[in-house]
Amino acid sequence: MSSFRKALKSRQKNHHERSQPGFRKHLGLLEKKKDYKLRADDYHKKQNTLAALRNKALEKNPDEFYFNMISSQLKDGVHVAKKGTEEVEVTEEQKKMMRTQDIKYVEMKRLAETKKIERLKGELHLLTTGRKQTNKHTFYVESKKQVQSFNLAKHLNTAPQLVDRVYNRPTLHTLETKSIQGAVEPRAIKKLDKQRKHQYKMLAQRVDREKKMYVISQKIQTRKDLQDKTKKVKVKKETASSAAVYKFEAKRKR
Repeated sequence: MSSFRKALKSRQKNHHERSQPGFRKHLGLLEKKKDYKLRADDYHKKQNTLAALRNKALEKNPDEFYFNMISSQLKDGVHVAKKGTEEVEVTEEQKKMMRTQDIKYVEMKRLAETKKIERLKGELHLLTTGRKQTNKHTFYVESKKQVQSFNLAKHLNTAPQLVDRVYNRPTLHTLETKSIQGAVEPRAIKKLDKQRKHQYKMLAQRVDREKKMYVISQKIQTRKDLQDKTKKVKVKKETASSAAVYKFEAKRKR
């Protein structure tokens, strides 16, 4: 029983690794065995790589030929592949066709994003929370006297406290006949507000994506036009939000 008591983990002493002595703290942390093992493995790996490269250079056949000898050249101590001038991989007609297909694909995606934006706008009705609406609702009266005595709450048949609302604005008849107090729990209202904010965030992302696709299509169209025109003058540089603008020489068409 005494041997079992000595073997208990709770009665054993925690053994800590030795720290760096005080007079050697300027040398940094004391290297442990695991640190030495990592350093030694890295050193031996580099030495083995150098030895393998050295043997490969010694055993290389000086008369050996490979095609990279004639397809590359040495520039500043670095082998650079030569560009073949006699072979043309893609013709100008093929490039024009590829760019035309690219424009069609981008325009198709942009049209899909536009439809989704319109659908989201129809669902949300551009309702905003926490700020005043920028839209206006104009009421027409017959005389200036009615303008001075115009009562908006009375005209809308609602309570004066609900005049500033653009949605969920019940009339006085609804407030009198139906009990809406406590009909909606605060938790449900908070959930609906969170969903509305998420929908607005998705709408903003889709609007931004549609603008980027429009810029991409403009840039592709500009590159396509540059293939046909020879004399051109750059008016505006290309940026991340707009395509480059060129001015071409007018040609008389017979």
